[in-house]
Amino acid sequence: MPATPTDLYSLTREELRLLFARWGLSPVHAARLWNYLYLELADSLDTMPELPAKVRDRLAAETRLTPLPIALATDSADGFTRKFLLSLPDGERIETVLMRFTGRVTACVSSQVGCAMGCVFCATGQMGYTRHLTPGEIVAQAVHVARQLRTVGQLAELASRTPAITEAARSATRPTTQPRLRNVVLMGMGEPLHNYDAVMTAVDILRDPNGLALGAGRITLSTVGVVPGILRLAAEKRPLHLAVSLHAATQAERAALVPAAKKWPLDELIAACRTYSEQTGRRIFYEWTLIEGKNDSPTHARAIGELLRGLPAQVNLIPLNPTAGYGGVPTRGEAAKIFQRVLRDEFALPSTVRQRRGIDIAAGCGQLAVAG
Repeated sequence: MPATPTDLYSLTREELRLLFARWGLSPVHAARLWNYLYLELADSLDTMPELPAKVRDRLAAETRLTPLPIALATDSADGFTRKFLLSLPDGERIETVLMRFTGRVTACVSSQVGCAMGCVFCATGQMGYTRHLTPGEIVAQAVHVARQLRTVGQLAELASRTPAITEAARSATRPTTQPRLRNVVLMGMGEPLHNYDAVMTAVDILRDPNGLALGAGRITLSTVGVVPGILRLAAEKRPLHLAVSLHAATQAERAALVPAAKKWPLDELIAACRTYSEQTGRRIFYEWTLIEGKNDSPTHARAIGELLRGLPAQVNLIPLNPTAGYGGVPTRGEAAKIFQRVLRDEFALPSTVRQRRGIDIAAGCGQLAVAG
C-alpha cells in the first residue's frame, strides 16, 4: 500500500479516469465509481456491488474513501439548522452546518482547521490556526450534508406512507421539503483564499455536472480580504460568488477588527476588488458585521457608501453573533434599518440583513470553533 493512500474525494472526474487508465482498468469502472461517490453517495467500497472485485481490491489497497464521522450533531430550536462536529482522519475536528431556507438548503463548509486571520469577533479566529484542509476533506463535508438530507428525505417519505407513525416522528421530518443540496458557502472555519489550491479543486469537484452538479451561482466564497487570492480569482475568472468581509470603511477601524488588514491595507483590498469586478463582470458581496456603537451609525453607512462608489456591489449586513472571546453586542433592529436606508437613499447601494440561523447552537456567522 502507498505511504499515503489516494483520497477519492480529492480527485476530479478526469483525475479519477486517469488513475484507472494507469491501472489498466476500463473508464467504465471509473465512471461507475464516480456515480457511487456523488450520485448514490456511497460511504464505503462494500456498498458498490457493481464494481468488479478486482477493482474494489485495487481501490482498497491504494486509495481511501473517508466519510467524516460525526462526533456531535446539534439542532437549533427552530429545526432549520443542524451543526455537525466532524472528525478528520488525523484526529482534528471541524464544524459544518446544514441550513434550511425557503426553497433551498445550504451547506456551510470549512476550509481549514482554525484560522490564521485573527478577526477579533470570530470564534474561529480566536482559536488560531492548525492546518489546511485537503480538497477531499472539503468535498466530504458537502457529501456529508447531501447524505444527511437524503436520509431525512427517505424518513419523510416513509412517514407519509406509514399510517401508524407517531405525529411527533412525522413532524421531525417536515422541514425537508427540498432534500437535495443546492448551495454551498465556503464560510465555515478558515480563510478559503489562504488554502487556495485545495479550495478550487474542491469547487471543481462540487461543480461537476455528473456529480453534485452545483451551479456557478450556487457556490459562494467568503474572504477576509486576501488580496493575492482575489487577484488570482480575477485572473482565472473562477465561476463562483465572492463575498469580502469589510466590517469597516477606514484602515484604522478595519485593522482593529481584522488584523489581516495590516498585511493587506484597505486601499489595496478595494483596488483588488475593482480589478476582480472589471475582469469578471461580477458583483461582489461586501459583508459588514454590525456591532452596536462601533460601526453601525449613519456616518459609518456613508463611509461605506463612499468607499464602494462606482463598484458593482451589494452589502450584506450581519448583526454580530456572540462569541466567548469578544465583548461587543449586535446592532439593534432600528439602527440596522437606518443603516440600510442611508445606503439605499444616498448611494443607491443594495443591502440585505442576513437571515439568522442557528445562533442558539453557535452555528451562525463567526461562531464556528472547536474547543481545544
